[in-house]
Parts: sequence; structure tokens; C-alpha cells
Amino acid sequence: MTETNTRDARASGERGSGMEVAVVTGLSGAGRSTAAKCLEDLGWFVVDNLPPELISTMVELGAQARGAITKVAVVMDVRSRAFTDDLASVIKDLDARGYKPRVLFLEATDAVLVRRFEQVRRGHPLQGDGRLVDGITAERALLAPLREEADLTLDTSALSVHDLRAKIEDAFGTESSTRTRVTVLSFGYKYGLPMDSDLVMDVRFLPNPFWIPELRDQSGLDGDVRNYVLGQEGAEEFLEQYHELLRLVGAGYKREGKRYLTLAVGCTGGKHRSVAISEELAKRLSKEDGMAVKVVHRDLGRE
Repeated sequence: MTETNTRDARASGERGSGMEVAVVTGLSGAGRSTAAKCLEDLGWFVVDNLPPELISTMVELGAQARGAITKVAVVMDVRSRAFTDDLASVIKDLDARGYKPRVLFLEATDAVLVRRFEQVRRGHPLQGDGRLVDGITAERALLAPLREEADLTLDTSALSVHDLRAKIEDAFGTESSTRTRVTVLSFGYKYGLPMDSDLVMDVRFLPNPFWIPELRDQSGLDGDVRNYVLGQEGAEEFLEQYHELLRLVGAGYKREGKRYLTLAVGCTGGKHRSVAISEELAKRLSKEDGMAVKVVHRDLGRE
């Protein structure tokens, strides 16, 4: 595995006009699509296969978006025949405008690239009437000058998809963008299961405050209901053990590159128990490193 950094001024993280710009390029089959998906997950606005002469226009449009777009990544390949010269001039132009783009170059050994193309049963874009290795050789020669100018060069030959994502996150992510985004969603079973839930927690084993006259009209957001629900036998033990389980699940999701987790917490009507438990669980999860937590009460107020 090879990782190299050049053009230290660009790699330092300084950006002009408040806009970050990245150019993702490299050999076909080396992982550009994976890099693009990872950058999207990190909050970058990603444009795939944009002609080099339109890159500056795209960046300028992003800069005029009044803060709606602050990170633009352009994924380039050799389908533009004047690729290297055009892109080199665009990078110089962006430098002059103060954007200072970072260039990520992905590569792999010929043997690995051949295996990857054979697995998907596709030809190389520069192969023409020749062999697959001829296309790879031509592309490697065409992109050699650009490789020398790249800020970061990654050899993906020995990298899994998850390893490559980790490299991209280290280079282009921020602490907030690499967090697992957890939504704790309370709901009522009588209104149906949430379609987008990853995990479902059933808290109907706890006594229902609905049957307590003075609590019936309140919700899990009220202190009396919260204290009643959390004070029940088994509630604290359940929260502690489920919290620990979610720590393990969250760590596993992060290793697998999954950045979003929806935890559905259900009771009968989605008003008392599920609301109180969701609020308490979210409070505990928010103290975990690497998690950004929000609470949504889907059915509160529907009764």
C-alpha cells in the first residue's frame, strides 16, 4: 500500500472563499466510486465525470450558494480525452481563484485491476480492440503526470472497501461528519412499525401510565410520567444493557461504513413509555464519542 502527499500548501487544509474543493481521480477500477460515496456521506457535494472545463463553473456556482454548499468534490476519469492537460489547467485556475483544490489519486496494481474488471465483466475504457492490460497500461501512462501532482495517492490493491472508506474519512472528514447519526424514534404499535427502523425496542413490558388517572393526559416528556416509567422494576437494568448493546452495534456500524442508525422505541400509543425511554436513552447515547443523536416522537399528539 502506498500513500504519498505532495503540494503541502493544498494539503494543509487552507481554503479560499470558504469553499473546499477536492478532485478525485485515478485508474479505472481503483475505487473512485467508493471514494465518491464516502465523500457524499461526509457531507461533500459530489459531481461524477464532469468535463474538466466545467469544474471551475461548478465550483463558482457552489460558492454562490450562500453557504448551502461548502464542499465540492469532482470525480474525474479518462473519458475526457484531453484529460490530463485540461485538468492541470483547471487546478491552476482554481488555485489562482483561492480555492486550492486537493487532488486524490487512486491506483492499484495491474493484477488487482485485471481481477476487478473480470469480476464485473466489463472492459476498460481505453481498451479498444486490444487486451484489458493494454487499456490499463495506456491509462497509467496518460495519468502519470497528474499522479505526480496529487496531494494524496492511495494504492487500493490491498484495501477492502471499509479500509478505503477509513482512509477517505481520515483525509477529508471532520469530527462531526464521521459521527454515526443516531435517530431515536418513539412510536405507538397501534399506528404501525416505522418503515425506516434499523432496530426496534419494545417497552410494553413496563406498566402503562395510561391507567394512572393523574398521568393519562400527560406524556413521557412530563416529569411525573418520566419518573413513573423510569422508576419501574427492570427499567434501569433494561436501559443499561440496551445502552451497552447499542455501543457495540454503533461501533460495528462505523467499521462497516454505515453512518445512519434509526432506533425505534415502541409502546402501545407512543405517548408515555416510548417517549420517556427514548428521551433517556438518547441522553445516554449523546455522551458517547462518535455519535450524533436526535429524538423524534412520531406519534405523540395523535391520540
